[in-house]
Amino acid sequence: MTERRSARETLSLVTDDTTFTELPYPARESKPDGPLAWQGYDASRARAADRTGESESVICGTATVAGTRAVLIAFEFGYLGGSLGERTGDRLEAAYTHAREHRLPVVPLVATGGSRMQEGMIALTQLQRVARQSALTREAGLPQIAVLRDPTTGGGWATLGAGADVILALPGAQIGFAGSRVRPPDADPTAYTAEAQVAAGAADSVVEPEQLKETLGRWLRLLTTPWVGQAPVPAALGPSAQNTAVGRDVEQRGAADLPVTGWEAVLRARSPQRPRAERYLDAYFTHRLAISGDRCGGVDAGMLCGFGEREGRTVAYAAQAGTATRPAGYRTAARLIRLAERLGIPVLTLVDTPGAANDAEAERQGAGAAIADLFGAVASARTPLTTLLIGEGGSGGALALAAPGNTWATPDSYFSVIAPESAAAILKRPPEEAEATADQLRIRPQDLAELGVIRTRPV
Repeated sequence: MTERRSARETLSLVTDDTTFTELPYPARESKPDGPLAWQGYDASRARAADRTGESESVICGTATVAGTRAVLIAFEFGYLGGSLGERTGDRLEAAYTHAREHRLPVVPLVATGGSRMQEGMIALTQLQRVARQSALTREAGLPQIAVLRDPTTGGGWATLGAGADVILALPGAQIGFAGSRVRPPDADPTAYTAEAQVAAGAADSVVEPEQLKETLGRWLRLLTTPWVGQAPVPAALGPSAQNTAVGRDVEQRGAADLPVTGWEAVLRARSPQRPRAERYLDAYFTHRLAISGDRCGGVDAGMLCGFGEREGRTVAYAAQAGTATRPAGYRTAARLIRLAERLGIPVLTLVDTPGAANDAEAERQGAGAAIADLFGAVASARTPLTTLLIGEGGSGGALALAAPGNTWATPDSYFSVIAPESAAAILKRPPEEAEATADQLRIRPQDLAELGVIRTRPV
């Protein structure tokens, strides 16, 4: 189990020295023993206040985190288990309103057992208030980055935590909708951990406490410094790239070194020696941070998504890593594109896949719906979106990630309606005719340019 810190200790851990200023809290006339007249509730609150030095279960204020100003919401678990009550809802609403009025990102530092029993349904309806404030903040184009502490359960997880744009978690933290006292007796406790939630695609990463300030600060900088109005520059990634490992590899072959036949294009795209997505991303970005998971229980290691810095500004990326893309990968890419659009951040996509995964499990996971969702996210994106084809472009599983009218290609790539071997099989041709079929499909980069599928540019 992770070390439990108080709300103020957590704030000290992540904020720059002397920068935290607590926000004024709304005044609310409290009835004796609360809205339900729960006997002993006032006494419980008084004991909690004496024990923690706090008057409620959340502390809200502004501060800078590694130089970036934000609104921070820190839960005090020692105050009635960090539970949400009516006065908690007042504070949260005021904090989100302040963030929108001052155009600041919101950072919930969550540690809660859920809704407060002594306030019954009044406490539960605070989740609606929180969800509304989060939605308004999302509509305003402001990022929300949650840090999940121990424990994060119940409605606090299902609103402030899971509803954030980026979700970081402390190692070993208990995280789950069901708290430890209400789980089935045979429940596996390891399923309710930070590590399990990341593995299931419900959170983005586990961050050690000593690295939390730096990581949170980098996320805040990336999500608040968009490259407004400009698309990513394909020249910095493609054949004319200078002073990068990827660019040098391509330059050594020469920009005119294009495949002679369709089958040669296939072999070059499938070569283990050609550069893959990781190398392109490392060459393009000064630094980058990844998001992970589709928020539906899945992670695809073959789809790399995140945000990176280029020339002091932020570009989002979604890159296929050469494997068959699984439904979780498509959903993660769609999540990335919609988040980037909301924050006004341009998107770079790298296409490299033999196609969508087509095994039975992929079908059960909703492959068709996931691909359709990504097609929709790309088609409706209003932020600049640029695509570079860096390897295999296998059918609709590759096309779903490609920007219409703004797709470029490297010399060692191909794009095809389907792999030549599969095309031959569909046409009832013998396997040895796959090579000739590749020529007929016109899948070389120069063919794609002539057909208008990809863009051309002087080198």
